[in-house]
Amino acid sequence: MSTEEDGKVQFDRRVLYAFLIGTLLVGATASVFTEPNIPGWYSALAKPNFNPPNFVFAPVWTALYVMMAVAAWRAWRVVGVMSMALTLYFLQLTFNFAWSLIFFAEHLIDAALIDIVALWLAIAVTAIAFFRADRLAGLLMLPYLVWVSFASLLNFEIWRLN
Repeated sequence: MSTEEDGKVQFDRRVLYAFLIGTLLVGATASVFTEPNIPGWYSALAKPNFNPPNFVFAPVWTALYVMMAVAAWRAWRVVGVMSMALTLYFLQLTFNFAWSLIFFAEHLIDAALIDIVALWLAIAVTAIAFFRADRLAGLLMLPYLVWVSFASLLNFEIWRLN
């Protein structure tokens, strides 16, 4: 491998790390608002019988954040950071972060429902944009879309029951 090729590989690796760290940081920061509200407020809410146990959420979200970051990195390699695909990625990350604030910190279940619908739409559009850039990048977003579909139903049922 030439020095120039080696430099490109190193740069690509650094960008992958940046996507991983940045995306995981969004999740970690959101958990600052989530965690303190689970034992009190959230545990007191009426929830549907399909509500998963609390210990399921952290590993699922961690895996999803890693897949999202890899998808964004793969798309970036094709379309660059100043693209519609990456703009959509950062938009859906914003809705993702906002949901934790709205639902857990503000206890606004109805407003969180509106946010999660916007999040779902943003993920779907991002997945399509990523798929057009890189098939695997688009496919890596699908588990996230499925999980947020489930979370949307859960949010709706918690709103309806409370």
